[in-house]
Amino acid sequence: QVQLVESGGDLVQPGGSLRLSCAASGFTFSSYVMGWYRQAPGKERELVARISTHGITYYADSVKGRFTISRDNAKNTVYLQMLSLKPEDTAVYYCNARTLQFEYWGQGTLVTVSE
Repeated sequence: QVQLVESGGDLVQPGGSLRLSCAASGFTFSSYVMGWYRQAPGKERELVARISTHGITYYADSVKGRFTISRDNAKNTVYLQMLSLKPEDTAVYYCNARTLQFEYWGQGTLVTVSE
């Protein structure tokens, strides 16, 4: 069965850092575009970062220069390194895997940025 198992969400202070991980199984990881989305209360789910099968990355303007998405195909894992965190980054972060045929979602992990 397909699984996307996320970890790393936590409560951190403004200016702090977190690294989110998403461990994938049940599909051919290297064939999928991987992404991180986030959703804050009362807001739409938004794309934060994406990495293609070739390692090409995309970032939302709000996180550009602070967040880094990476993937390790040998470990079937995608990461989101988050630096200089702001209260506006507070959200549930979701891992996403996509091809033209299929799309899978993780369960979400909560990131709270607050004093």
